Amino acid sequence: MALIVHKYGGTSMGSTERIRNVARRVGKWVRAGHQIVVVPSAMSGETNRLLGLAKELSPAQTTNAVMRELDALAATGEQVSVGLLAIALMNEGLDAVSYAGWQVPIKTDSAYTKARIESIDDQRIRADLAAGRVVIVTGFQGIDGEGRVTTLGRGGSDTSAVAIAAAMKADECLIYTDVDGVYTTDPRVVPEARRLATISFEEMLEMASLGSKVLQIRSVEFAGKYRVPLRVLSSFTDWDIAIDEEARSGTLITFEEAANMEQAVVSGIAFNRDEAKVAVLGVPDKPGVAYRILGAVAEANIDVDMIIQNMSREGKTDFSFTVHRNDYARTLDLLKTQVAPATGAAEVSGDPRICKVSIVGIGMKSHVGVAATMFRTLSEEGINIQMISTSEIKTSVVIDEKYMELAVRALHRAFGLDGEPAAA
Repeated sequence: MALIVHKYGGTSMGSTERIRNVARRVGKWVRAGHQIVVVPSAMSGETNRLLGLAKELSPAQTTNAVMRELDALAATGEQVSVGLLAIALMNEGLDAVSYAGWQVPIKTDSAYTKARIESIDDQRIRADLAAGRVVIVTGFQGIDGEGRVTTLGRGGSDTSAVAIAAAMKADECLIYTDVDGVYTTDPRVVPEARRLATISFEEMLEMASLGSKVLQIRSVEFAGKYRVPLRVLSSFTDWDIAIDEEARSGTLITFEEAANMEQAVVSGIAFNRDEAKVAVLGVPDKPGVAYRILGAVAEANIDVDMIIQNMSREGKTDFSFTVHRNDYARTLDLLKTQVAPATGAAEVSGDPRICKVSIVGIGMKSHVGVAATMFRTLSEEGINIQMISTSEIKTSVVIDEKYMELAVRALHRAFGLDGEPAAA
């Protein structure tokens, strides 16, 4: 008997019929003798609907108090899901019980709308599993030190599932989604993209951080930190597929580099449309200026991605960085009203119509000329590079958003990723 965490995304929970199929699939694993904890997302579209209602009432939505109430509102979507799934499981003849994150409890900090998990008390879950119950826990949410509901950010149910698996030392965490694994890139952009049978933790961490929507980056970080066996697979296969076949399907995120991994120079192409670029121009080039710019941004709880500081000329320099597009207007206002006057900057500018495209691969550690191939490919397509960032196993560029799909398709071909599907 194994302890397994199942996570189901919003599309898997998108209707009562799909919830019924989830219940049948879970029931199959339970009847095979496994203990199952299920972490479902809200029904597809529900979180957007709830936040849309809030936006009608308060378009600004930037104060901490508003963010706090947004969390209280958004968390209700998952509470609906766990209740419906518990009912469906009971209808399948199984003993099931559901909990909200605050009931477990899943304790977080107070960074509303993007809280981080601090601890999980699994005693209640373990007691129910020992009693033969299926336990269903809301994803995406927890409770802070003041007893208020918090949410973990978009895709936070992945993080909830992996964190619960880590806390309980589960044998495996299965992430059921609307795709059948991790692909070399998004098949909607490149139809020739192929599924990877395995991907290293390092590569998956980079892919998630660079825009791949398959897994939230924090879920991959949890998996890596606590070495949680993690598999991404489809919830749209027939629910009665043999367990052995289902357990080998999808993409396994591995912590052991396979012997043939070094042969693949680039494993995938990631991209992110949700980027915006801001620049603080004509800043005095002296110690501490970077901190004065980014310190103010950090205090506003805004995440910064790529950073570039230009060479100094006549004692002045330009400082550019990227943020999530949702934070663009707030960042620009902060820079213009607070940072520029405090630093003596000449100008603040920005561009919300950019995107980030990245190549990722363990093989980049031992191959030279990979970045050059990327730059040559983009040049041949007439695509200008605005910013560049590199690490051992990835190279990222910022380009004009209108060239994103062209860039992804060209790079996918250039690195030989078009090919036969990976073996399961």
